[in-house]
Amino acid sequence: MIFAMPENSLLTVDQLATRVAISVRTVRFYAGRGLIPPPVRRGRIGYYGPDHVARLELVRELQAHGFTLTAIERYMERIPDGASPQDIALHRTLLAPWMPDLPETVSRTELVQRSGRQLSDDDMAFLETMGVVKSTDKPEQYRLAPAHLATAVEFLEVGVPHEAVLASQRVFTEHGHAIAEELTAVFRTMVWPHLRETGESPERIQKMVERFKPLTVQALVIAYEKAVNQTKRNAVEQRSTTPA
Repeated sequence: MIFAMPENSLLTVDQLATRVAISVRTVRFYAGRGLIPPPVRRGRIGYYGPDHVARLELVRELQAHGFTLTAIERYMERIPDGASPQDIALHRTLLAPWMPDLPETVSRTELVQRSGRQLSDDDMAFLETMGVVKSTDKPEQYRLAPAHLATAVEFLEVGVPHEAVLASQRVFTEHGHAIAEELTAVFRTMVWPHLRETGESPERIQKMVERFKPLTVQALVIAYEKAVNQTKRNAVEQRSTTPA
């Protein structure tokens, strides 16, 4: 569905390709795969509107997040044909990662420098198990998740047994997935409809989401701290009521 709009807002395929920084051949390939709807015809020339631009920008965003073409097709199929450019832009806004952590390729020497300490083979194995680094095909070259490095190095400095740290990570991962799924359901059923009804611009929504992210993390930390304190109180009370 193409929304009614001024003629000067429509684009030829060449203009569309320039607008989204891809080749005309790629535009036509995506059209053939059903990732964008057919153009509006004016005689023998096809024209594209803002919804085409929004869909192609969303495809590029999905690619940047590592989605395969098949996965992108499945994702795009769930977007209604009549979705407005604002609706599509909202999808793109919500794809922004919670932590800007694009992987980097670093040498072991660079990794040591950024860690601020020597890294033994056991330390490297620990970092790899934690998902902070990943070996590559090249010797002494690693893919690094930079946002996670400082925390992992602190665990090394504290001297907690690696097995205990990894066991803790499994707990956080398991419950983290459950929390993410439940909060996603809350967002989908309560927040998303509200955003659509208010007609907020994608820019305004992006700012709101960016503020919402750290607040959610802070709320999770507070809930965890309260739970730990309650667990300690329960343990003390249990010991005080247990006969010696």
